[in-house]
Amino acid sequence: MTAIKLQAGQHPYEVLIGPALLEQVGALVRARFAGKKCAVIADAAVVPLFAEPVCRSLRAEGFTPELFPVTGGETAKSMRQATALCEEMSATGLDRTSFVVSLGGGVIGDLAGFVAAIFLRGIPYVSIPTTLLAQVDSCIGGKTGVNSAAGKNLIGAFHHPALVVADTATLRTLPERIWREGFAEAIKHGIIRDPQLFEMVAQPCSFQPNDEANWKVALPRFIERNLRIKAEIVAADEREHADVRSLLNFGHTIGHAIEYAAGYGSILHGEAISLGMVAAAHVSVRRAGLSLGEAEKIAAALRVHQLPTTLPADFPRAKIFQALQRDKKFEQGRIRFVVAHEIGRASISGEVRMEDLRAAVDAL
Repeated sequence: MTAIKLQAGQHPYEVLIGPALLEQVGALVRARFAGKKCAVIADAAVVPLFAEPVCRSLRAEGFTPELFPVTGGETAKSMRQATALCEEMSATGLDRTSFVVSLGGGVIGDLAGFVAAIFLRGIPYVSIPTTLLAQVDSCIGGKTGVNSAAGKNLIGAFHHPALVVADTATLRTLPERIWREGFAEAIKHGIIRDPQLFEMVAQPCSFQPNDEANWKVALPRFIERNLRIKAEIVAADEREHADVRSLLNFGHTIGHAIEYAAGYGSILHGEAISLGMVAAAHVSVRRAGLSLGEAEKIAAALRVHQLPTTLPADFPRAKIFQALQRDKKFEQGRIRFVVAHEIGRASISGEVRMEDLRAAVDAL
């Protein structure tokens, strides 16, 4: 087991990475919490796989877990779902000594973290990410939230987990499409901060279940490398008050707009971010000096993992621009856009204009 200590403002916590950690959750949590009742907010798809080991481990340490299955997908990230969970938690007797456990991918992590942030004005939560995308990226950082009719993640709060338990054995159960989408965020980390990581992830993936050595050793190290990049950035700029944490938004401005335009649930987050990064690379060629060769390397790396790099001809592109206008990264009508100067070095630009974004979407 590998442990990463993350310091975000006044919120230190650990991320534990390794196989066969679900059975240890109860003991790991008992070292941090004295209360008894907890809410296990779980993706309904993983309940048959992982809910009982987690709940059994919690019960063995004297906790009383209440299981709340949620049908996954971006449509689950709504105020209606968050409110329903808060009401159900109240009805089962959870109080301010209780805590939340999120069990699932990034959607469940965002939703459960947000519920923990607003229930009784805030109770702790433990994150157990079960997808590659969640383990390399979204399980840390403290951003929680739900979507609104106007766009993605427009309602939320900063609320860091008290503990993250990334059991790599859970990744063996992933459908191929959900497995592949996780590499989009890893490619992003390489583009903004780590050219060696980019070169590694630009190769065909060797982390296959039938390759025990790579699965047990190389995969946890790969996850750790990604999380250390994000942890360092978050520690330097927890709430995006400087132009540091915003680097993690590379590809997300247009990517989130594509998710909205497609209709939540019809395209996976990592797939939308893949398209967003191709568009961001196009903008970076125009505005930041990224070479055409490196822009193509980014697209090629995404294609290695069978991630999309073009939009269907009949995609509702007008909706992309409707969503862009409401993006949180627009300030006083101007966009703060993440551009890459070269693979491994990125910055925030105030020089990007809507015509640049239109050209990038057209290029898709």
